[in-house]
Amino acid sequence: MARCSAVSWGQLLYVFLVLCKETLSLAHVPMLLWSTDRSLHGLAKTLHEGHIMSRDKLYLLLKDTVLGPEPTNIVLFLQDTLSMEYFTRYNNFGNESPFHNVQELLETSSSSLVLPAVDCHAVSHFSGHLQKTLNWNLVNVDSPDISKLRVNISRPNLFEINLPPIRRKDELPTQNKLMENDEIIGRFLRSLQQQGIPFLAIYTAKQPSQVPVRYDIMWHRKRQLMSVESEVIDLYPPLNVTNGTNTTCILFYATNFTLTVNTTIHMNLTNSTFLSDGVDTNSSVCSDTNATLSLKYTNLENEKIDIKTLEIRFLMTNMFYTGSSKNWFTLDFIHILQDNRDAEDEPAIFNVSTIYGPAEYSFHCPLVGTEKHYDVILIPANEKAKNWKIDISDFQIQAFNIENNVFSYASDCTSFFTPGIWMGLVTSLILLLILTYGIHMIMNLTTNSRFDDPKGPALSVPQTE
Repeated sequence: MARCSAVSWGQLLYVFLVLCKETLSLAHVPMLLWSTDRSLHGLAKTLHEGHIMSRDKLYLLLKDTVLGPEPTNIVLFLQDTLSMEYFTRYNNFGNESPFHNVQELLETSSSSLVLPAVDCHAVSHFSGHLQKTLNWNLVNVDSPDISKLRVNISRPNLFEINLPPIRRKDELPTQNKLMENDEIIGRFLRSLQQQGIPFLAIYTAKQPSQVPVRYDIMWHRKRQLMSVESEVIDLYPPLNVTNGTNTTCILFYATNFTLTVNTTIHMNLTNSTFLSDGVDTNSSVCSDTNATLSLKYTNLENEKIDIKTLEIRFLMTNMFYTGSSKNWFTLDFIHILQDNRDAEDEPAIFNVSTIYGPAEYSFHCPLVGTEKHYDVILIPANEKAKNWKIDISDFQIQAFNIENNVFSYASDCTSFFTPGIWMGLVTSLILLLILTYGIHMIMNLTTNSRFDDPKGPALSVPQTE
């Protein structure tokens, strides 16, 4: 019996050591993705913080969501080592950031996504997986000059670029190597953009790396991260609509504003809306009870679809509700009008049911669009609307009671009781019930009123007692 017990404990100890070894050896690297013709913003909802993305999940994510029915070209930049600490450690290192081109490409791309932890095995087998399962054409690139490449456009291509290795003897050579790799990435991708070749760029590494620690600047990291975050937030100024007056009547803001028609044609309207003068808001309407934000774009001719002008309307109302004794605003509909065809045919109409708030407030939501996993879902109301897909990130709008040309306090779409809070409350309630039941059982324990004395006569208990 003792031998069997020893064997069992030995087997359990062996299994435990194997599991610990597998867990500790799960090396991961960061992966940066950005696309010129695909939307990646919806993928953030399917990811979980703190989890390492496995090989199968990465392949499924790219196949079903990013690649889509019509795959695009993929440009894979492979470095020998990389970690998330590189982007925070060497950001604004000295006079110039070693990730200047990568940062600029991320900001100007149609959509981007950062995966902090991806299994190294997924990266090492990525090229072979695409060749084997999806019949992709692998193109090994030795020079960033794309004019010397022979590209077969009949099927999607995977450009694999192995960047020069990083030698980490000290920080200055590491910074120089990162800057050289950043220049290679910038030259190659700009060559693709000049030739009009759509692509999905991926920047990752084969193995993780450890950044040498300098204790004299550790205290400064938090301030650097805060400054980087503020720069991203202030990337676009809000759209100010005055409707012919000096008073602002509508404010609109987003970090990404993308439309997709017929699942293939992507139009990123972010820069045209907030940075350049590519949008006309003269058709907007402002009043105390109704407001319409009209965004009209021209010069949108595309080789795949004949769109010359495009108008997007946000229809809002302001009403008094006796139940709350105050005014509330609602965003009721979103209309998309193509080439001024509204005179002869109805536009694409989307119903909006969850964008509302007090009239003195603005409304903010991280993700608004037609995808089912978004925080606010735009529901197509007619057949035309089913051909369109809308993606808006960091959406914020206000059309009533604007003061000092700035947004008022925002009514957010995220409720107070998030799934994490509900999980904590339910778990706490179950533990509380178990504790209450245990205390109740202990308090109801009773002892015998009489005990049998072994030296005296036997205790007789009548059956009726």
